[in-house]
Amino acid sequence: MDIVVTGRNAEIHPSFRDFVEGKLDKITQFYPRAQRVDVVVTHERNPRQADTSERIELTVYGKGPVIRGEAESADRYSAVDLASAKLFERLRRLRDRAKDHRRFQFDGVPDIDQDETLTEGVDADMRNAEDWVLRSAHDMQPGEVREEQLGDSPVIVRQKVHEAPPMSVDEALHQMELVGHPFFLFVDKDTMQPCVAYHRKGWTYGILRLNTRLSQVENA
Repeated sequence: MDIVVTGRNAEIHPSFRDFVEGKLDKITQFYPRAQRVDVVVTHERNPRQADTSERIELTVYGKGPVIRGEAESADRYSAVDLASAKLFERLRRLRDRAKDHRRFQFDGVPDIDQDETLTEGVDADMRNAEDWVLRSAHDMQPGEVREEQLGDSPVIVRQKVHEAPPMSVDEALHQMELVGHPFFLFVDKDTMQPCVAYHRKGWTYGILRLNTRLSQVENA
């Protein structure tokens, strides 16, 4: 498993790199399919944000879903501790879910191919882009990131293209929790509608759907 440490407005010292690698070397015990961990260290120079000046983003890529842990602190090492704690908690959830899935199979419940679907959902950064042109802004390829300024305004728009294998609502909510985001964009495999899952209050979630089929019929 490769551990890649990069800095944004931050210098990465060998001692810090060793500390991070020591924190993350047990990932494969929870996630044997892990292939790479991206560690992004961001330093905020604004003195008014001194209490959260050090931000750590940990992202695990492998033959399965993407798992992420993020944290901020005044101290870089403390931020790693907080982010890694979130990451390992999500890895435990993934492991427990896999165990439950295998237990259901053993008890005779039909296999719903959940693991296979999750495996197909590997982030595009871990896969070779297919030889086809994506019809989006500037013909962006899967995994590509671009930032553009809107005319003469100070507004910056950051775009990234992800591959989107169809999945169920349950799978979408599961992957949203693994990356720690308040929302998740996916394609419902039952209706083939673009959807957004989002976290509401407590243990409640919402699903927004786009009725693209109606638009296609009207334009035909």
